Amino acid sequence: MKLNLRFEYHEGSWNNSRGMQLFTCKWLPVSFSPKALVFLCHGYGMECSTFMKEIGEKLASAGYGVFGIDYEGHGHSAGVRCYITKFDNIVDDCSSFYKSICELPEYQGKVKFLYGESMGGAVSILLHKKDPSFWDGAVLVAPMCKISEKVKPHPIVVSILTGLEEVIPKWKIVPAKDVIDSAFKVLTKRETIRKNKLIYQDKPRLKTALELLRVSLSVETTLHEVTLPFLVLHGEEDKVTDPEISMALYDRASSVDKTMKLYPGMWHGLTSGETDENIELVLGDIISWLNKRANSKASSEFYSIRTPSSL
Repeated sequence: MKLNLRFEYHEGSWNNSRGMQLFTCKWLPVSFSPKALVFLCHGYGMECSTFMKEIGEKLASAGYGVFGIDYEGHGHSAGVRCYITKFDNIVDDCSSFYKSICELPEYQGKVKFLYGESMGGAVSILLHKKDPSFWDGAVLVAPMCKISEKVKPHPIVVSILTGLEEVIPKWKIVPAKDVIDSAFKVLTKRETIRKNKLIYQDKPRLKTALELLRVSLSVETTLHEVTLPFLVLHGEEDKVTDPEISMALYDRASSVDKTMKLYPGMWHGLTSGETDENIELVLGDIISWLNKRANSKASSEFYSIRTPSSL
């Protein structure tokens, strides 16, 4: 456990329904009960303890209980590195673990927010769709509602790979650009991320890449089914996930309380790859949105926000 004047940090583990031990972590305010709970959904190849440390510390310092889990095959968790056999497994694991936290006596009745970055945005949306009335809101940072055409393999390549899916599912043969170079704008921060050995930096495995493609297409076609309050944030120069689909999420979602924030000149890694000033701006927007909704589980009855860039 690491402790300072504002928050404390704990690590643990949890076994999923398939018998895999998954890494868990949490940041909690010191000396008082959190005003609300935030559940982290990390991106493809990423992890919670180091890569999402800053968002965990910032939110805990602002009074939130923040909980993370490394997906199977990611970070500290067991499993073949970055091998996703079924995207539903990720969603089911997050749902089971996060709901088990919500059921603890000390957290019953707390407001519950999802926080998803990139692929974690798709995880968050699918968690909401799995149980539409359970979650009280979501923060979606450059969510994977659609994979950008700039990094998506050519349709002919996709067709060939699909034919090989059941033959060599774990092979790292999918042609892909370096996502770290495409996602994180500031060179020094890009190199820090590259030194994190918990982050998967090899070519995508065949079945993993096809699962991500299928999920992004599925999410894109069901945006109208989103009903929970949400804040979606996107860099206008994002080359990994498509800002236009975040705009489509904002337009098509059935949510009464929905807010969109576009950042000119910013890339994909809004909370980890930009200048310190830009990261502080993004984190400030996130905390401001959460603070306005943390006092009521029925937040959608009190807020109707439909102006882009309004918080």
